[in-house]
Amino acid sequence: MGGKLFKNIFTSILETVGLAVWIEIVTDSPHCTYYFGPFTSESEAEAAKLGYIEDLEAEGSKGLAISVKRCKPENLTIYDDSLDFKFDRFLVFSGQS
Repeated sequence: MGGKLFKNIFTSILETVGLAVWIEIVTDSPHCTYYFGPFTSESEAEAAKLGYIEDLEAEGSKGLAISVKRCKPENLTIYDDSLDFKFDRFLVFSGQS
């Protein structure tokens, strides 16, 4: 139990100073960036990565680009609706003569 508490405190410190490791997954459909973590090491993140990929694929996400990196994300999910707007606008104009 003491080891788990120490690990949680250590992870919190790393996260606070921006040295924690996160899994970043960018999807084409929907146009989102997801952050999973924090982790204390790249190997710990790599071991957890497959579960997050499987969850996103089960939810119907397509075109996943995955990276493991040290960062301090401000938001855990970022939805880029600007790409959807461009697509919608194209559909509106493409049917007009």
